[in-house]
Amino acid sequence: MNFYAHPTAIIDDGCQIGIGTKIWHFSHIMPGCVLGEQCNVGQNVVISPEVVLGNNVKVQNNVSIYTGVTCEDDVFLGPSMVFTNVINPRSAVNRKHEYAKTHVGKGATIGANATIVCGHDIGEYAFIGAGAVVTKTVAAYALVVGNPSKHIGWMSQYGHRLQFDKDGKATCPESGQNYELKNGAVTILTK
Repeated sequence: MNFYAHPTAIIDDGCQIGIGTKIWHFSHIMPGCVLGEQCNVGQNVVISPEVVLGNNVKVQNNVSIYTGVTCEDDVFLGPSMVFTNVINPRSAVNRKHEYAKTHVGKGATIGANATIVCGHDIGEYAFIGAGAVVTKTVAAYALVVGNPSKHIGWMSQYGHRLQFDKDGKATCPESGQNYELKNGAVTILTK
């Protein structure tokens, strides 16, 4: 094996797990999952069938990732956050054929105890605050908080809140990267 799995972890047949990935205590990786290289799957995590995680995805303890979710590289999923996959679940009604998809863009962060209602994508480098309930699509670099979540600002690739000047320009204080806010969308000007 080119990955590590704690002896209490359950990994079903038919999973693809990348080099250097670590799967910790009491986690369950279900059939058809694809986990990229260098991922870290914390304790008591459930990854349902056919979920796809890119490289270097960090999944903290007690996270549930249900069928229909894909995460690009470098996504951070905070402790006890959860994705849903059915809009109107009922115990007595089988809706497996109605699973809605959710895509999380590269470098996005989803905070502790947040809930992502299915069918709403998260843009690259977006930042979902702890406890937020996301009920609509989130733009790239957006900062959203609350229940239901509201867009309150913009974040840099390094996770700092961006302060745009009157010309729509901002600089990340850590990386020095420059950003532009134009027509309600953020783009990076320097790499």
